[in-house]
Amino acid sequence: METLIFDCDGVLVDSECLAEGVLLERLGQWLPDLHPEVELRQALGMTTSAILAHLEQRSRHRLPADALERIDAAIEVRLARELRPVTGVAASVSRLPLPMAIVSNSSRRRVRASLETTGLVEWLDDAPLFTAEQVERPKPDPGVYLLAASSLGSEPADCLVIEDSVSGVTAACAAGMTVIGFLGASHIEPGHDQRLLDAGAWRVMTRMDELDVLLAHWQQRPLSREVDPGD
Repeated sequence: METLIFDCDGVLVDSECLAEGVLLERLGQWLPDLHPEVELRQALGMTTSAILAHLEQRSRHRLPADALERIDAAIEVRLARELRPVTGVAASVSRLPLPMAIVSNSSRRRVRASLETTGLVEWLDDAPLFTAEQVERPKPDPGVYLLAASSLGSEPADCLVIEDSVSGVTAACAAGMTVIGFLGASHIEPGHDQRLLDAGAWRVMTRMDELDVLLAHWQQRPLSREVDPGD
């Protein structure tokens, strides 16, 4: 069964810039020997806990014991107040002909809150949701994508994924899925298209209204089939 899978942050909702703003403020105070702007660009798509652990290893300073809780709380405040859907996403998902799912490194609670805050729940309330909480390792490990395919009854080769991060593209490609790299959120910097292609993205797009054409192109691919030993 062909299935369209969306990442959430940076694909459905324009949240990465808000989370990044909180991280830059707090990390500038706690890890002053680092350049968090550069470090965070390289960590796009990782869980907040993974980002903090990675950056603490690179610093001479230590994070507060409750750093994750304090950052998550501050991010939640900004998301509730400022979060917006990615431009054009509502119009796109309302007309797409395939079953859809969401695969995210964020918590289930945060994804659901993001859909409610932005009004996207109207179109995606029935979309199955898979998060890093359900697997041993988050993206870039392919586990959460493999879980999604298995749960949905879809072969990985029949899944088309939209991702904005190298971490997400790496995970979906490792799961055997086709990936479109998305460049339309406000946190994307020049040159990110090549990073996504280098990570294995099949195509990149800058606007959600490009998805219809790319989906039709993908559906024209030769279908794979199991070879009968008797053939």
